[in-house]
This record gives sequence, structure tokens and C-alpha cells, in this order.
Amino acid sequence: MRVLVTGCGGFLGSEIARQLISRGDDVVGISRREYPALNRLGMIHRRGDLVDADFTRTAFNNIDAVIHTAAVAGVWGPWQHFHSINTVATENVIAACQAGDIRTLVFTSSPSVTFAGDDQSGVDESVPYPDDWLCHYPHTKAIAEQAVLKADAPGGLRTCALRPHLIWGNDDPHILPRLVARAKSGRLRIVGDGTNRVDTVHVINAAAAHLDAVNVLSGNSQSGNSQLMDVDAAAGRAYFITQDDPVDCWGWISQICELAGIRPPTKKISAATAYRIGGVLEAVYRVAGRKSEPPMTRFVAAQMAKDHYFDITAAKQRLGYRVRVSMDEGLEMLRQHWQTR
Repeated sequence: MRVLVTGCGGFLGSEIARQLISRGDDVVGISRREYPALNRLGMIHRRGDLVDADFTRTAFNNIDAVIHTAAVAGVWGPWQHFHSINTVATENVIAACQAGDIRTLVFTSSPSVTFAGDDQSGVDESVPYPDDWLCHYPHTKAIAEQAVLKADAPGGLRTCALRPHLIWGNDDPHILPRLVARAKSGRLRIVGDGTNRVDTVHVINAAAAHLDAVNVLSGNSQSGNSQLMDVDAAAGRAYFITQDDPVDCWGWISQICELAGIRPPTKKISAATAYRIGGVLEAVYRVAGRKSEPPMTRFVAAQMAKDHYFDITAAKQRLGYRVRVSMDEGLEMLRQHWQTR
């Protein structure tokens, strides 16, 4: 297949590109920067901005399937910044797929599109979108996700949205470095009573899930499943993607700290206090017009203190998703990687 990957230089996007190339697909990558390492592997690069509708329509020429991972994450910043990159760009991607008669679109969403600040303990995809949002990232991703799912059309463009949770792995530039840096500086506090459970997903598994989805939506037999998945049953839906192995949040963070050779956090702050401080800081930063992220926000406080683990039965049954790298295997890979740095 000829598969286009947006955000090809990102942590997830680059792993998706490598897996596609490894299995023999032709890969076209779109990003705003050059990534010579991927080009050397054989990826064709088209440099540009998906917010530009004309560029997007032209770049999507002669493509069989699209995996749209490009996005801006974060818990702080102006609405327009998140809306343009997460929502408008996705609308341009959908339009380009429809104009180019592309039949498969897999969208990288986020479990945070359903997060309202309360515990999510083993919930499945029937959980609704919240009425109120704690920050612009999940709100703009939710709008984009709904547009992608609405665009699904039997006989035309088939779509789905994947919600990988807390992606991590050897070259993670986001979650792990941030946790380690805060713990090393002594600024990391256990939020809440420290017993909340969470799901994570190794980047290899998260990427493989996207290939599984492409296989099913396009009718590709490379899925390796004994039975061909039902395209109509799979399309037009969102799916949580995880390790299928929930962990104690602060126990897992302690493991990461120990692998990094630093002392795990022991000091605590109540969930209510952290949430209240986050709200105050957000108000102060907003009034002051500060662009830097506050040291605590309501969204971060809730994420660190509440359960958020998910039932991934739908992904296993409808997409044929399975875990390729277990938690123990992923942690051992991380240990070896950090020892050789």
C-alpha cells in the first residue's frame, strides 16, 4: 500500500512510518521539518503545513490510506493554537481524502476526549464526551474526532479514531523526560492518595494498532488474523488503545524513576488541594497573559489523582489489536536503552 503518515517526525508518527516501511509499504510522510533518518529508510517526505488546505489537497495525491497523527498536545495555550492544528488541519485532511478518492483514514485521537475530571475505571467507548473541558487540547481533539467519524461512508472513505493512552518507550520526548526531570528536581508530588490506576501503551503497540486499523479498513490481509475483520463493524468508531495491563500510577512512576537512577517521589498533596491550586494558577497566568505553562493545572491535577484505565475489547475484536510488547518487556528495553546513553 501507499500510506501517508502526517506528523511523521513525531514519537508515534515515526514509529508508525518505520513499521510500515519494515513490512514493505510505500510511505509518504508529511511534517513541517525534515527527518533525514526516515528519508534514508525510504520514506518520501512532503514538507508543509496541514492548516494550509491547498497544500494538504496537493500532498494527498496518489495515496491509498492516511494515518493522521499530527497534532499539538499540551494543557496550556490559546484556543486558536490548538483549534487550528488539531481541528482545522483534521478537517483539511478529511476534505483531501474525499477529494482524492482515498478510501482509508485512521485518526490518532486521545482518551482525554472523554475525560471530565472524574475516575474512569474500566470504561469503554460508550463513555460520552464531557460537557465541560479542563483545557483546549482534549476539546479540539474531540471536535476533530467527531468530524473523522462522521466522515465515514460505506462505499467511500472508511474512517476510525484510535485513542492511545500515555504513550511511552525508549525515545519518548514527552512523558518520561518530564516525569524524570520533575522527580530529579524534587518538584514531583504524589497527587491524591497514590492508589489510582492508569493505563499506558508502549509506542510499538500504539503504532501497531494504527497498522491493524489500516489493515481492517482497507481489507488488507497483512493483519495476520485468521479471520478477516468486518470493515463495516470496525469503521466509523473510536477505540481505546492500551497495554491491556492497568498499573498503579505512582508505583509505575516509581519504577520509571528507579530505572533513571533517581529517588521516586514520596511527598503528597491532596487531589482537592492540587486541583484548587491549579485553578488559581490558571486564573493568575491568564490575567497576566503568561504564555508559559503553570506548574499545576486542574487537568494535570485530575489526571495524576484519578483512575483512567479502559476496556479495549472493541479494539481486540473489531481491529484484531493485540499487545506486541508487554509491560515487563517495555521496561527492560527502556532500562537497556538508558544504560547505553
